[in-house]
Amino acid sequence: MAKYLVLKHYRGGPTPVVEIDPMDQWAPADVDAHVQWMRDFAADLEETGEFVDHQALSPEGTFVRYGGEGRPPVTDGPFAETKDLIAGWMIIDVETYERAVEVAGAYSAAPGPGGKPNCEWLEVRPFYGSPPAISE
Repeated sequence: MAKYLVLKHYRGGPTPVVEIDPMDQWAPADVDAHVQWMRDFAADLEETGEFVDHQALSPEGTFVRYGGEGRPPVTDGPFAETKDLIAGWMIIDVETYERAVEVAGAYSAAPGPGGKPNCEWLEVRPFYGSPPAISE
């Protein structure tokens, strides 16, 4: 088994297949349906033993770095205009890279406004030290 991080981005990645407004502009019922779908998806992966964890992230955050002795420097951010702002993540533990791609493809079908699949691009990354078993 190899662990993979599946990242959801607020923006960034290839050109979207479906243009969708930001979630804070969705009807409350659409947000509820999306969140429930995500929970159900995780529960299905839990039954197969492939689910490890998942979390949604707020768009607010802070950048921090080591700045020598004393208080570390802190800046505002992440900035909304950045092209790579992470919305959330899921960790899966699967047999092959192909299975990780299959899971991410299904995860991409989470419903958006009106219940239509988002078809969002998701980033799939193996954990360091767990090389992907790519059979291409």
